[in-house]
Amino acid sequence: MFTIIPTLALQSVRNSNILYHMLHIITRKFLLLIAFVGLLGTGVYAQEAEAAAETTSGSGDPVAGETLFKNNCKQCHSFDDKIVVGPGLKGIEDRRDFEWIKKWIQNPDKVIQSGDKYAVDLFAKFNKLQMTAFPSYEDAEIHNILAYIKKANEAPAATAATPGATADGTQEAGGGKFFNIILISLLVVMVFVLLALLAVLKLLSTAGKSDEELNADASKPTFTDNLKTLFSNSTVRSAIVWLFIILGTKATLDGLYSIGVHQGYAPAQPINFSHKLHAGDMEIDCGYCHTGVYKGKQAGIPSSSICMNCHNTIKRESPEIQKIYKAIETNTPVEWVRVHNLPDLAYFNHSQHTAVGGLDCENCHGDIKNMEVVQQRTTLTMGWCIDCHRQTDVNSKGNNYYDKLMAAHEEVSSKPMKVEDIGGLECAKCHY
Repeated sequence: MFTIIPTLALQSVRNSNILYHMLHIITRKFLLLIAFVGLLGTGVYAQEAEAAAETTSGSGDPVAGETLFKNNCKQCHSFDDKIVVGPGLKGIEDRRDFEWIKKWIQNPDKVIQSGDKYAVDLFAKFNKLQMTAFPSYEDAEIHNILAYIKKANEAPAATAATPGATADGTQEAGGGKFFNIILISLLVVMVFVLLALLAVLKLLSTAGKSDEELNADASKPTFTDNLKTLFSNSTVRSAIVWLFIILGTKATLDGLYSIGVHQGYAPAQPINFSHKLHAGDMEIDCGYCHTGVYKGKQAGIPSSSICMNCHNTIKRESPEIQKIYKAIETNTPVEWVRVHNLPDLAYFNHSQHTAVGGLDCENCHGDIKNMEVVQQRTTLTMGWCIDCHRQTDVNSKGNNYYDKLMAAHEEVSSKPMKVEDIGGLECAKCHY
């Protein structure tokens, strides 16, 4: 190619049409080749996916098993060898056959009463805590749970042992990797060919021009010249200056308004407590730990004794739970860091909002049931509270206190009664 470039440069500009035609043909051939390789690779992927499906069929569905495990088993068992309330389930199929596992899941008390040594020893080892029976579970559901346990324990090992394994523990198709390499190589070659052809086109277009045309092209204003002309205009300069002034003023005002606003604040706590686990997965009611949330001004911070209602038997060996034991033994409180903190000049009563207003915790605290680390999700500014009072309907159901107010409101308005209609925007409601 490089030996013919000088010759082509000396020919007529009409030869550029031939080169354009060559460029079109080469591009089309490359696209056809890439499409063919892509279709071939898709066939390989389909075959490997079908083979993988055949491999896993008949041994249970780990995806369905995961749902069953998390909804019914996770509270007391881990899928690995860690002890929660009961034993870890890693290798359960090696320890017991399927028929024994099925009987145990459907009616563990019956297995214990039958005198089965393994069941009796297991019952005694875990403080004679009776496992919940699931008599409605059929063979397919139990197979699904066992498949999930097996997959959950094998995934990390497969990732570490197999160089071609993907991040989720599954083996990447070898054929897929090969065709990916081919496609990338073809694209790279195509880019180089196109660059070479474009260079030839540029040489041909230059070769067909006279000296006067070349000088005229050289005298045309460049992009840099156009920029200099633009910025030399006083109107343009003034517009740019005013734009910077406006943006700077807005940034300054935004910074001033954000003083004292701690949205996104998520401090590290002395104990790694997960609301997602307790309030979300375990579905423990907020009022169990925060005893004042429905009946007092403050929600309250749970004492160590509340934690021990469960953790005197659950995960006692955990380093985080040991911190609670130490706090009790030394008679020192756990120094939790407050996340949501209103200024002293603002009065707020939890029970007024939760018990009387019927609001959920999520209204102010965000999706607390999915937070590993609690953070302040809302601004909690006065404007945010006022907007809520303007938009929220008064919860009068079952509360005779509002009967006369509702009757008076309905006489003058057909719209639902909002909090602002009963004085929710008065200064003295929150500041006195």
